[in-house]
Order: sequence, then C-alpha cells, then structure tokens
Amino acid sequence: MRELVSLKVISLLTFLSVSGLAGAVGKCERLVATGNPEYPPYLWRDPQSPQHLIGANADLLTLIGEQLGVKVEIIHTGPWSRAQDEVRTGRVDLLAGAFLTLPRLETMDYVHPAFFNTPSVVWVNKDKVFPYSGWEDLRERTGGTLVNNSFGQQFDSYAKANLNLEEVPSLTQAFQKLLLGRTDYVLYERYPGMALADTLGMLDSLETLEPPISSEGLFLTLSHNSACNDAWLRGQLAKKMTELTSAGLPETLLQRNLERWKAQQLQTAVPPQKQDDPQ
Repeated sequence: MRELVSLKVISLLTFLSVSGLAGAVGKCERLVATGNPEYPPYLWRDPQSPQHLIGANADLLTLIGEQLGVKVEIIHTGPWSRAQDEVRTGRVDLLAGAFLTLPRLETMDYVHPAFFNTPSVVWVNKDKVFPYSGWEDLRERTGGTLVNNSFGQQFDSYAKANLNLEEVPSLTQAFQKLLLGRTDYVLYERYPGMALADTLGMLDSLETLEPPISSEGLFLTLSHNSACNDAWLRGQLAKKMTELTSAGLPETLLQRNLERWKAQQLQTAVPPQKQDDPQ
C-alpha cells in the first residue's frame, strides 16, 4: 500500500514538473536581441527606426518568435563590441548572429544548427596589393579588425599568437584607416564588407584576397544571464532553427534583404525631385 502511495506521489510530481515545463513559455513573453549594426545584408540599423536592427538575421529571429508565440525585439545597442557585452551581462537576451568561439561559450548558449555559413576575407587597398596565399603572408604586416570580432576559434588563436591587428569600433573606421595607408589590410566578412564599402563609395578602391581566412557558421546565441534562458526555450529555438534551415528559409531571407539593402541605398543616394511651383 505504501509503495502504491509513493508511486502516486512520484506520478503527481512528474505531472507537475512536465506541466511547469510546458508553461515555461508563459514566463517569457518577450525576448530582446541585438547584434552587429554594420552587417548588411544580415543586420543593419533601420532607417525608419534607428533604435532597431533589420536584415536577414532579424527576419529569421522574428519568424521563430512568432512560431513560438514570443515577441522578439531586435534593438541597436551600439557597435559590435558593445552588443556582445550587453548579451554577456544578460541585459539583452540574444545575439542575432555570432561565430562559435570558446570565450563566448563561457557566457552564451549556442542554438544549433548554424543558419548561415559566411567567408571572412583579407581586404586591401587596390593600389597596395601584396602577395597572399594564406595566413602566414599576414605575419609581417599591420592589419585592422573590429573590437571583439571573431573569425572562428582556429584563426583567432593563430592571430593572437602571430598577427599585429589594430582594433577599431566600426568597419567604416577600419576601411578609412586602410585607404589612408595606416594599415595594410582589414579582416572582415566578404558580403557585409562589400555591401558597406559600396555604400561608402569605397568599393572601387578596395580588393579582397583569396583564399578566405575562414568560413564559419553564424549562430543564434542565448545569454547565460538571460532571465528567459531555460531548457524549454533552448529546445524550441533549436527545433525551429532546424526546421527553417532544412527548408532553405535563411537563404531566401538573405536574397530578399540583399535587394532591400540595395533599394535603401539607392533611395538615399537619389535626391528628391524638385516639385513644380503651383500654377
């Protein structure tokens, strides 16, 4: 009889535990995310609402939130280094796109699988191209990169031990220093670099060297210090990410946001038509 009562108690506790897990979504009805604001077509500041970020990563995360019944807001928190600090501390819940590195693993949970795979390259001044076939050719030169930027754990370890890299807050500054001859090269991802260089009118003055220094997966990360970080949310994020990447949705969003970015730049570049005086 005592064993029967114990079994009933265990069953009741199990039921309550499962019920509590099922209702976990209820305690987090809103998630806040941030990311690199100089990252088109993945992320950039919304011209209509500069305190928010838009782009392929933002669209993907918003869609996942809708499917989970959780409102997601993707906000601008400053340069890339500041965005990472905001997530590390838990003031912001999520990074909407980051490479996998050991330091970040200490403060963030990665949502698998990666939703994009993006190559990072060596950017140089077209008038000062140097022989390059791999990492070793960067050793005796001065390079530029963003504060707290990463190109994957393997390259990061090599760079720390062997390369002279000067960090700046923004890619705009990095490219400016390169064209002024203050650095020999800049390390950054190919497609966001092309998009921003084109916007700045620098694309014709810059060139990328082959092969890429790395090609890394881009992940969604969830802060260890986020009040919303629990087993239910991590599991659901991974489930939805698996479903959407298997369906090829990230690539569709990428192409859509490439066109969106180009359209916005054209709109900015074209001055408004002068209106005729009323007759």
